[in-house]
Amino acid sequence: MGTTSSTLTQYDIEEVQEHCNHAFSQQEIASLYQRFCQLDRNGGGFISADEFLSVPEFAVNPISQRLLRMLDGLNFKEFVAFLSAFSSRATLQQKIEFVFKVYDSSGNGKVTFRDMLNVLRDLTGQFISEQQSEQVLTQVLEEAGYKKDSLLVLSDFEKDPWQPWFENGGRSPCGLKSIAAKPIDYYKVGEKEGVVGIPISIAVCLQ
Repeated sequence: MGTTSSTLTQYDIEEVQEHCNHAFSQQEIASLYQRFCQLDRNGGGFISADEFLSVPEFAVNPISQRLLRMLDGLNFKEFVAFLSAFSSRATLQQKIEFVFKVYDSSGNGKVTFRDMLNVLRDLTGQFISEQQSEQVLTQVLEEAGYKKDSLLVLSDFEKDPWQPWFENGGRSPCGLKSIAAKPIDYYKVGEKEGVVGIPISIAVCLQ
């Protein structure tokens, strides 16, 4: 999808719905398109980082810069695919893959202790010290069977003991719960009623 038009055809809607694995209904896709058009101020069919930052709720999100890395330059189909991870219809695999991308700041397919510590720092700000952050994260990794110098890949996020955390919405007793303590307020991507309200925590609990 290139230049933004005022409406979507039925074919367009069905194509986007297929692309996002039916994570959204056709009505939700139409509503998201209206929001996309509002953000795409120059009508080029793509949303830039600056356009995303024009949304106040997004701009103040502590990990907005990390999300911009994933959002900058998306067309509508890609925009909906990105948001599909937040849908109640999204699969566990979709959610885990999204979480991994948030942590993988370098985009090299590997997550280091420093990557996770940086996300934790973004979310907690000055609420906890650097030393406390390192202690918490070290404990979490040890409980999950990893060491401080471990390089985590996507498959590490896909297996136990990580999965119970996702399945229980961050309430599992497994290690990730302890670094998911600071949720961030919803920012709205859909209509005011909240077609898509996105809560983001340290491990991006998407329920």
